[in-house]
Amino acid sequence: MTLATTTSASQGAGLFESYRIAVLVPCFNEEAAIGKVVKDFRAALPAATIFVFDNNSTDKTAEIARAAGAEVFEEKHRGKGFVVRRMFADVDADIYVLVDGDATYDAPSARRMIERLIDGQLDMVVGTRVDHDKVAYRTGHRAGNRILSGFVASVFGPSFNDMLSGYRVFSRRFVKSFPVLSGGFEIETELTVHALELGLPVEEIETPYYARLEGSSSKLSTWRDGFRILRTIANLYRAERPLPFFVFLGLIAGLVSIGLAVPIVITFLETGLVPRLPTAVLATGLMLLAFLCGAVGLVLDTVTRGRREMKLLAYLSQHATRTHPRG
Repeated sequence: MTLATTTSASQGAGLFESYRIAVLVPCFNEEAAIGKVVKDFRAALPAATIFVFDNNSTDKTAEIARAAGAEVFEEKHRGKGFVVRRMFADVDADIYVLVDGDATYDAPSARRMIERLIDGQLDMVVGTRVDHDKVAYRTGHRAGNRILSGFVASVFGPSFNDMLSGYRVFSRRFVKSFPVLSGGFEIETELTVHALELGLPVEEIETPYYARLEGSSSKLSTWRDGFRILRTIANLYRAERPLPFFVFLGLIAGLVSIGLAVPIVITFLETGLVPRLPTAVLATGLMLLAFLCGAVGLVLDTVTRGRREMKLLAYLSQHATRTHPRG
């Protein structure tokens, strides 16, 4: 099933009439905010179609979104990653706006983000959060975001100031070539790493960030989701940078092996005896493991390069976002 966006010549103005724009809103128990989100984005992007994907909410999220004018669908698998996977697969558009359904992001900023995507022939524009209320962005989340963003930058190259922002604009070629693997809030990390890994043209724009509305609560857990995101980064590093990953493990094993073997070799040279046979066997095993890690890294690096080429081919098979009106 493919859900196509609709565009009316009487809606929107100028640039935005030329593109099918889809606003994708993943939701779980956001009855207090979803109505405002749909209303604000309908006002900011009159030509866009707003899709709300309800993730097994137990409140009236779906009903309120539908009443506000959104097209509502349901995703049974719990987790934001599963919802985004369904959205990217089912919705057909030229430009995609992904935003959380908690009314903390600034809808009018979507116009600037889309304009930048088109003018710069970009594949992703990230809305970097600038909080207007002290309670909008919790200290723990801010610190965790900085740590994770710094880690990704050190591993994959220059990254974004707000890697975990849930407000993004994508080109069609990004969405239709992106292999969604995560099931939860790690999806933002995966989106970022995918762009960095393929060297895609991306930028970020500062956008206002507001506190949640009364009656709305965050689904994020600072520690639990922070560890899950860190685990995702480690897994992505192992998958995308296997050679340095396994060489590092091999280096550790080799150094430990040498540390254990040196006293044994010295004793053998002095006495001709090997008094600690188990330690000698352990040192030998660790050194063999070190060489094995290096060999595994070389093999997996070749496999990864081939997989990266397949991702790039999938990306190139999609048309770039046009800079001129359709006609």
